[in-house]
Amino acid sequence: MNLRFFDWIWHIKGSLPLAHGQSSDEVFERLDPLFRQTGTTHERTNGTLSFRKKDPAAQDKMSVFDRGVLKVENDGTGGVLNYYLSSRALLFCFLAPLLFLSFGQLTVALGTLNKPSAEAEKTAEDKKKDAKKEAERPMNPIDKALGAPAPEKPDKNKKDKKPSPTPAYVFAGIFATLYVVGRFLEQRLVKSLFKKRLLGETPVALSEPA
Repeated sequence: MNLRFFDWIWHIKGSLPLAHGQSSDEVFERLDPLFRQTGTTHERTNGTLSFRKKDPAAQDKMSVFDRGVLKVENDGTGGVLNYYLSSRALLFCFLAPLLFLSFGQLTVALGTLNKPSAEAEKTAEDKKKDAKKEAERPMNPIDKALGAPAPEKPDKNKKDKKPSPTPAYVFAGIFATLYVVGRFLEQRLVKSLFKKRLLGETPVALSEPA
């Protein structure tokens, strides 16, 4: 199986056109603050910047990405920044719904298997007789003399209640929503982040007074 057909699930690819004459050194100098965050390591070689993140800080604007590669290339019409980013968080949000759906189906299956065979064979008349006996069962005289409360009647609904797969389905829906929103939102956010840095003014050092 070729994983390239599935890597879009947790990878984000994109490109940005560069200003005329903008070199790779200038591009990476502008982007450099993004890769000088806590838990981030990066290196630059021949127009390529690669980075890795381990336990990034919450304020890191690229904390959702674990690693990535950025390249400055020429597409024939001018310079362009191509980037390829990887996110385990996106992969987790994609797989979580499948896991919770499996839990839901397993709950349904176990509920069916654990149903007592004797209960299944009982007739409606037998159930009525059992319920009547439970309702008419007298209270122990000693307990009554001591002022103990009468025993509660068996709750038929509680007795017949089965494990519900609903919570698993709810969590599956939550993580599916997180993935869909995160997948497209992060793609737009990171592109906007790079664009903002590339179009920003390069800081100029203050000259010392004469």
